[in-house]
Amino acid sequence: MASDDTIYDSIIIGAGPAGMTAAIYLLRAGKKVMILEKSTIGGGITSTPIIENYPGFEKISGEDFADNLYNQVSNFGGEIEVWEVKQISKDSSDNKIWKIDTDGPSFYGKSVIIATGTEYRRLGIENEENLIGHGISFCVTCDGAFYKDQTVAVIGGGNSAVTNGIELAKIAKKVIIVQNLEDLTCENVLKEKLQSFDNVEIIYNATVEKLIGDEELKGIDIKISNTNEEKSIDVDGMFISIGLVPSSKFVKDFVNLNKFNYIDAKEDCNTNIDGIFAAGDVRNKAYHQITTSTSDGTVAALEAIKYLDK
Repeated sequence: MASDDTIYDSIIIGAGPAGMTAAIYLLRAGKKVMILEKSTIGGGITSTPIIENYPGFEKISGEDFADNLYNQVSNFGGEIEVWEVKQISKDSSDNKIWKIDTDGPSFYGKSVIIATGTEYRRLGIENEENLIGHGISFCVTCDGAFYKDQTVAVIGGGNSAVTNGIELAKIAKKVIIVQNLEDLTCENVLKEKLQSFDNVEIIYNATVEKLIGDEELKGIDIKISNTNEEKSIDVDGMFISIGLVPSSKFVKDFVNLNKFNYIDAKEDCNTNIDGIFAAGDVRNKAYHQITTSTSDGTVAALEAIKYLDK
C-alpha cells in the first residue's frame, strides 16, 4: 500500500530522449517524478557514435548527449533508478494510483509515461541468444574495440548497419557486410563513405543460415538467395543491425498495441487508458528520430500535467 510521501505525480518508464524530455517538463512544472530505466541512462542513443541531425549540436556523441540529459534531469531534482518494469496495475487501495512492479521494489504514481523505446531485432536462428556477448554484439560503440585487427561481419544494410560498418572499418582488419537485398538501403552519403574503405566487403542477397561455434562465435554460414550458393565465412565477431522492435511486451495485455506491437497512442500521446501516456519510439508513428522522440516527451508531459491538474 502506498503512502502519500511515496506517491509520484508521474512515473516515467524509460530514460531515453523521450522519457528524459518528459521529465524535464514535469519537473519544471513542479511535479514529483521518478524515472525507471532497465539498462542504460540515455537509452539506445548511447550506442550512436556521432549525432549530426539534432538541432543546436553540429556534432555530438550519443554518450555525451545522454550525459547532458542525465545532468539536466538531475539538476531539476528528478529521481532515476535502474529497475526493469514488469507490470502496471491499479493500486488495490486507491484506483486513482498506478502501481509499477519492477524486478525490485514497487513504485506508485498518479500518472505513467511509457517511453521504453525499442530493442535490437534478432536473426532468430539457433544458438543466437547463447552467443550474444560471446562474439555476437549489437553496439559498436560498446564492443567494437574488442575486434581491433580482426575480421567482423555486420548483418544488415540500413543506416545503422552501414554506420556500424564504417566505425568497424577504422579498426578491424576486415569488415564483411551481409545484406539480404540487392543493394544497401542506407543514405547515399553513408554508402559512399563505407565504399571508400579498402577493407570492406559487401555480400548482397545473402542471409545468415547458421552460427558456427558453441561457446564463442567462430564463423557464419550464409546463403546467396539468387544463386542458392552456400558458403562459410570465418569471423571473430558479428554485429546484428537489422532493425528494432518496440519494447512493449510488459504492457501487451494492458494498453492497445498495433499489429507490430507499437503502442497505439494518438499524436497527443494518450493511450486508451486515462492517465497512461506513450512517448518516443515505442509509440506507433510515421518517423522514429531523436527529434520526434523529444517532441513526444514534450507532448506527453504537457498532457500528463493537464491530467494531474484536473
